[in-house]
Amino acid sequence: MFDDPTCVDELLLAHQPYWPVQRYMANRAEYATLSGATGGGATAMPVGPVFRGDWAYDGEIRAGVEPLLHHEPFVDAARALFGAEHVRPHTVYVNLTWQLPFPQGRGHVDIPAFRGFDRTTVPVAFLTIMGQSGLFEEERVKVATAVAWFYRGQDGGFEYWPQGPQGASVIHEGRIHNTAVVADNDFMWHRVRPTGRPEDGMATLTLDHELATEDGRAWTVTGPGEDPITVTADQLRVSLSWKATVFSDDGDRRRHDDHLADITADEVLTRLSKDLADRGLDPTMPTSDPFRDPALITRLQEAYMRYPA
Repeated sequence: MFDDPTCVDELLLAHQPYWPVQRYMANRAEYATLSGATGGGATAMPVGPVFRGDWAYDGEIRAGVEPLLHHEPFVDAARALFGAEHVRPHTVYVNLTWQLPFPQGRGHVDIPAFRGFDRTTVPVAFLTIMGQSGLFEEERVKVATAVAWFYRGQDGGFEYWPQGPQGASVIHEGRIHNTAVVADNDFMWHRVRPTGRPEDGMATLTLDHELATEDGRAWTVTGPGEDPITVTADQLRVSLSWKATVFSDDGDRRRHDDHLADITADEVLTRLSKDLADRGLDPTMPTSDPFRDPALITRLQEAYMRYPA
């Protein structure tokens, strides 16, 4: 993926420390939606040894990350994948996984956005349902995602379902160091393969744990009131995620930027209600806060969500 992948090592040192990925999730219900885990309710989340750092997000770009944000192979792959005239990179983040010896959930899709309808105002569970329903493709904001790995272990691969969740999966594992997969991860199901040996177990952390290093060879996991745990660099599965919004042509870009054809809440509910009725299912939409209504969410999940077998 890179002629000199040590650029990632240098950035890992420059932008530490890293904190558990669950800091980015509000509660267990949101965690379940994002990870494909089972269970629900707004209870405490399990905090595993996966750490994250944002390097480019919401217009803020960390020092030295600009070349990664505009990495030409990522841009070219995104353009080819979507047949896009315009590729607008906007996000780079890293995940560092230590000893997580089981698949991360049943598989998941990333959280989609729609013109006029995104996670700033709508719960992620509802957005995921909208994406999987296929009823809002005209309004879906197309996002290319590149995932690259910097890890020499034979485990910790990437499993994905390019033919849909009921099709066969593809496993990218083994010699994955300095390779990447570019896809429409808002639509394509995927998950992380086990990292580490089952017999070594898994550490249970808190949201206050952090991961840091002095030299890039030995990393330290530190928690409040606990003795530090030393993790060697070869035990850390480093993945770098890059995202870009893509536009098929100038008209597509203008519709997005100038909000010329945003979808409304009423249209979302009308379209869902009609489709449910066509399927012979209950088309009733609640009148109070429908996008957070538990009964509606469950009904829509049963209608539209199909997880990998």
